[in-house]
This record gives sequence, C-alpha cells and structure tokens, in this order.
Amino acid sequence: MAPRSHSALPGLVPYSRLPVSQEPALDLNSVETFVRVTLLAIGVKLLAAVAFWVIGRWLISRVIDLLSAAMNRNHLDPTLNKYMGSVIAVTLNIVLVIGILGYFGVQTTSFAALLAGAGLAIGAAWSGMLGNFAAGAFMLVLRPFKVGDFVTVGGVTGTVRELGLFGTTIITPDHVMTLVGNGKVFGDTIQNFSALPYRRVDRVAQLSGAIDPREAIQRLRDAIARIPNVQATPAPEVNLMDLNLLGPVISVRPYCSNEHYWQVWFDTNEAIVRTCREAGWPAPTPVTVTRIQQVPELAGQ
Repeated sequence: MAPRSHSALPGLVPYSRLPVSQEPALDLNSVETFVRVTLLAIGVKLLAAVAFWVIGRWLISRVIDLLSAAMNRNHLDPTLNKYMGSVIAVTLNIVLVIGILGYFGVQTTSFAALLAGAGLAIGAAWSGMLGNFAAGAFMLVLRPFKVGDFVTVGGVTGTVRELGLFGTTIITPDHVMTLVGNGKVFGDTIQNFSALPYRRVDRVAQLSGAIDPREAIQRLRDAIARIPNVQATPAPEVNLMDLNLLGPVISVRPYCSNEHYWQVWFDTNEAIVRTCREAGWPAPTPVTVTRIQQVPELAGQ
C-alpha cells in the first residue's frame, strides 16, 4: 500500500506554502527624527538653564548691591552688611537652583524637604552657636556699644576690641583678651561707660572724729578743683557721706572725660592724702574706752 501524501489530508497546507515570517525593517528615518527631536529638546533646556543661571546670578548680585547700599545709607555696621549679604545670597542661590531643577522636571519637593531636615538638624546641633549669631545680629543693629568703648558685659569689664557675630572680644584693664559669647552679652546687663561724654570718679575719705567736717569739705573741694582734667561743670561733689565710730566719712566725686578717668582716679587719691597731711589731721583710729568699777563690798577691804 502506497504512503499517503500530506497534501491529501483535508485542511492541511503544504509546508512549502507556509508564509515565511519576516523581521520588520529598521526605519532609519524614524530613529533620526527621534534623536534629532530629543537632542534638540535637551539642548534647548540646557540653554534655557544656562540663561536662567546667568540672569538669576545677575539679579541676585543686583539685589545684594541694592541691599548693601540701603544699609550703608542707614549707617549700619559693615560687619552686619557683609554677613547679611552672604546669608541672603546663599538663600537666593538655593532658590535659583531649585527653580532650575524644577524646570528640568526634577521633583523638588523631596529636595526642599531634605534641605529643611538638614537645616533643622544643624540648628539643633548648633543651637548655642545660632543663639550667639542671632544675638550678634541684634547687637549690630541696636548698637549698645562700639569698638573702643569701655563696657561691662557678661560680667567682664574692659575695652571692646572687636564685635563679631558669634562673640565680642574685650581687653580687660590687666591687658587680657577675653572673648564673651554674644548670647551671654545680649542676655545680661550691659554697662557702657563710654556712651556719655564724661564720668564721675567716686572716692571716699575716712577722717578722724576730731576733725571738723565743714573745714575738711572745703579743703578737699579746693584740692580736687586743682587736679588736671577735672571738669568745672558739673562741679566736683564733696559732701558728708556718713558717720561711724572712727569719725566722718567724706565723699569726693570729681567729673572728667572718659579718656582721663583713671588719671583723675589716682590723682584724687593723692589729693586726699596730701590734704590730710598738709592740714595735720590725725589718722582715724578706733577709740577704746575702758571703765574700772569697784565692787562695793570689796572697797572697804
């Protein structure tokens, strides 16, 4: 029996007649168009980003210049001008970068949240430094004292050498450089001895009880008036201040300019001693009174 041909089977197509699957031909024109359009869009965005950066930087510099000019017209401290300009410039540059990233389609919400979290962490870690920074900024605006003033701040007395945003440098009378944090300076009592044109020197003279206070006051007033750099107006104040077991206490208070304070201080002490010596007044010494009382029943023995 002869083999049966496949073509004889109903519903079957001969193998030689099956269609051959063909791979789609690569469309070079479509690829070229896609690349050209994509590269063109990216190039336009890059050029726009560069333009935004250049124009934004120019606008930021103009804003900083206008701000500095305004602060200079108001005679604010140069240190404050410098640091305020730096802070504003950094802030505006961050805003500019975030805006450019948003133009490229980058999700800036997470980036802004990251910056906020970093700022919060840095603020918590540097709370003391930021407190000093804030106090320094307020002091540069309010100007409670300036370089060269003789002050007492944060429990330290001396001449102000430098005003910084984090600390104030003071040279004490014994020539020691001391740095006081601005937070402590601004949170404590500030005494500025150089704010007014003159100061009062406060001294006292302890006299013996045998001396007439009115004569002593007149002699001391004449001696103080002859001290160099003592102001005639207001006139020196010499008054009876107190009385104690040793005798009268005379207050001696001449006025002088700030730069002559210590010279008048020492000369006032010398004038008090010299006046007492020239007048021949005795030194104030405590008086001891001793009483001897006899017991009556022992007196007849």
